[in-house]
Amino acid sequence: MISAGDFRNGVTFEEDGNVLQVIEFQHVKPGKGAAFVRTKIKNVITGSVVEKSYNPTAKFPTAYVERKDMEYSYSDGDLYYFMDQESYELVPINKSELGDNFKFVKENMVCKVLSYKGKVFGVEPPTFVELQVSATDPGFKGDTATNATKPATLETGAEIRVPLFINEGDMIRIDTRTGEYMERA
Repeated sequence: MISAGDFRNGVTFEEDGNVLQVIEFQHVKPGKGAAFVRTKIKNVITGSVVEKSYNPTAKFPTAYVERKDMEYSYSDGDLYYFMDQESYELVPINKSELGDNFKFVKENMVCKVLSYKGKVFGVEPPTFVELQVSATDPGFKGDTATNATKPATLETGAEIRVPLFINEGDMIRIDTRTGEYMERA
């Protein structure tokens, strides 16, 4: 059990059958009235974020979210198969459970599969990935303004903006949290 007075960023707990994660918290002691804890919480299953206030003495059961490294093997329609690296068991995950940043993942990459009581609710790709540029327009000499970018298609099919000096076939590093070009690999 965890009390609302012990909330910290990243803490997961159960309330009304939902698994919630604290994103932000603030202990408030007004001049008049009782103290309370103002929080911004995220439902880890649905992804919705709400702001809510709690009495600091309120107690909630702690929720343990399992983060397991699994290797992305292949996709078949709307099912994406991940291999457990210890038991070599293939686990199918529906496309709806994958985030927008999964477009940067290619086969054989290791991702973190998030589950609660055996139910998978999300997949975290590696923070930085190195991918090859499969198509982009050539950059021309003299085409340089400050921070000029052009669209590029990566080997996974994702499209991002890259600097003008990047050419087809170049390996680049991408931050999957923001979807931005970082550097040449």
